[in-house]
Amino acid sequence: MTISPAFQSFAKQAPAHHAAWLQAVAGLGTASALDGKTQSLVYIGILAAARLESGLAFHVQEAKVHGASRDEIISAVLAGLPAVGNCVVQALPVALDAFDHN
Repeated sequence: MTISPAFQSFAKQAPAHHAAWLQAVAGLGTASALDGKTQSLVYIGILAAARLESGLAFHVQEAKVHGASRDEIISAVLAGLPAVGNCVVQALPVALDAFDHN
């Protein structure tokens, strides 16, 4: 899976913080009632709405592993349109490139 340069730097430069972060993420995943595919799709929508394109490739690949289709990726990215507006469309090419080429 593609890990963004920023997250790679985080892991290398602050390993204790990185480990704590991964532990928190794992705990949140365990606490979630959502299945892996749904959780991944929700997260993609949140990344798009928050304009955090750097993490999209990793999470799109994760969603694909969980069985998400290309159309589901598109829907996840665009789910925020009513709430945050068309800023989410900027994430669409990043997400689709990750889906199509990884």
